[in-house]
Amino acid sequence: MSARHFINDATHLVNAALESITLTNPAVTLDAPNKIAYLRPNHAAPQVSLISGGGSGHEPSFGAFVGQGLLAAAVAGTVFASPSAEQIRTGVMSRVHTSEGVLVIVMNYTGDVLSFGMAVEKARAAGIKVEMVVVGDDVGVGRARGGKVGRRGIAGTVLVLKIAGALAAQGYLLEDVAKVARLTAENIVSVGASLDHVHVPGRAPPDPKSDEALASGEVEVGMGIHNEPGSGRAVVNLQELVKRMLTQLLDTSDQDRSFLNVNSNEVVLLINNLGGVSVLELGGITTEVVAQLKEDYNIKPVRILAGTYMTSLNGLGFSITMLNVINTNLGGPSMLQLLDAPCEATGWAAPIRKETWESKSTEVRDHGAATSKDIEPSGLKVNPETTKASLTSALQRVIDAEPDITEYDTVVGDGDCGIGLKRGAESILKLISSTQLSGDIVVDLGNIVQVVENNMDGTSGALYAIFLNALVHALREESSAGEATPKVWAAALKQASQDLSKYTPAQPGDRTLIDALHPFVVTLSATGDLVKAAEASKKGAKGTKGMKASLGRTVYIGGSGFEQVPDPGAWGLSQFFLGLAGVEEEPAAPSKAVDSDYEMV
Repeated sequence: MSARHFINDATHLVNAALESITLTNPAVTLDAPNKIAYLRPNHAAPQVSLISGGGSGHEPSFGAFVGQGLLAAAVAGTVFASPSAEQIRTGVMSRVHTSEGVLVIVMNYTGDVLSFGMAVEKARAAGIKVEMVVVGDDVGVGRARGGKVGRRGIAGTVLVLKIAGALAAQGYLLEDVAKVARLTAENIVSVGASLDHVHVPGRAPPDPKSDEALASGEVEVGMGIHNEPGSGRAVVNLQELVKRMLTQLLDTSDQDRSFLNVNSNEVVLLINNLGGVSVLELGGITTEVVAQLKEDYNIKPVRILAGTYMTSLNGLGFSITMLNVINTNLGGPSMLQLLDAPCEATGWAAPIRKETWESKSTEVRDHGAATSKDIEPSGLKVNPETTKASLTSALQRVIDAEPDITEYDTVVGDGDCGIGLKRGAESILKLISSTQLSGDIVVDLGNIVQVVENNMDGTSGALYAIFLNALVHALREESSAGEATPKVWAAALKQASQDLSKYTPAQPGDRTLIDALHPFVVTLSATGDLVKAAEASKKGAKGTKGMKASLGRTVYIGGSGFEQVPDPGAWGLSQFFLGLAGVEEEPAAPSKAVDSDYEMV
């Protein structure tokens, strides 16, 4: 459980959060003393007003559901505590339109039912038409434990709010809106699970050794949205957890928990984040739930909503809700149409249009990206045997230098540069050893680029891929030369270097592989001599020893390691150029690849 918060004053937290709703939706205003978020008066035709609410800590429920097409008002209590009857009475009687009636929708918690019920009766006594719907969708606690209280209300409530809100927005009578709200509530089942209890800001952290705390790896199945216990605890992986949750929702033979026979041809699935699950992990959870529904129950939901709809503060858990879509018998919009209807509430997240869902498109683009077979020959020729021999020498030189590169990167980086370069070199070697070079440098280099893209990751992999793709393009532009002479190579390398500079601010002196690339390109352009260019690259790489980094991971690592070793990426590239030029390796020295005037200290 995380007991750390940016705002530790729970009163201030609730008030500030309510105010934020008015900042993000200009149609909403706030009765701060009564903690009521409500729609500003407007010139729209009068309609049934929906009101909901409850304790704070479940955001975006309920304040962020205030908006056109959803709630007219939401009344908030303190964290996990019901608002008072007087707060609610104020909301019902003076913060919303009442001429067409008011529908109050509340979750099945004793405090909420009593407080909202009292306000409803006061409003009725004052002559206002008011209906109240209580939602209890949680199957986590069965009939035996639920007793007379019944099921708790959890995330399925938001589907009731959305469907009823859309119907009210279309001008239906209070009796019809209340009827559909009840019908929706009767056809919803939900269950939650959490890896931990939540901490209320301002309260003392609980004793981690207490019986309430979950053990490492343990999951509370059926946990409520106020830290209430569920049906039990277990050490299970996600697959088994989802299986248990779906069993509680759908097993009609379970007399204690079989509240609904989900037998409709149309089912809505809601995967709700209890507040602390990452978007990434919620996506994985959603995929697992959908897969098991299809495989084990032959259920293919017609709508799948996944996101944060009703939280338990920063609860590290999720809930699964299923709605059995049935006929409303109104002769008007269906439950799905009402669910799909637009609304202006910041808390409602369902951006996919009805037409998109119902198109049921199965179209895909499954053809691969362009391969070497698709690359049009350029006519720019090289000797395939000589090219293969030079490349083999260069790549082997990089492979042999891996221990040095790794050592340098361990000092100034994360130690993976050498392995990455070696992996790329070995992959290219495998390619040119198993296939015959065509002799068209654009086609052959295009082949190599694909290998680099598939086998070299990280920043260096991206830089090499960009540079080599740019080099392929630049060489094609030089195809009229007919032969890839040193002059052609120099011009193409210069152009590729300029193209690379569009994507990285790295310049010579920044302690990057550019310190080895730049002198190679400049010297080759000036002399046309590959050996001199390779030697210049080596000198540039050596010069990075003692050079403070301006870019890359070394900037964040800090320390004095940069004074001891050259830049690993620059050193690796210089070794490639030396191998390409056929420059023999120097005899091993205590300083490894660094000359005596660049001794490591």
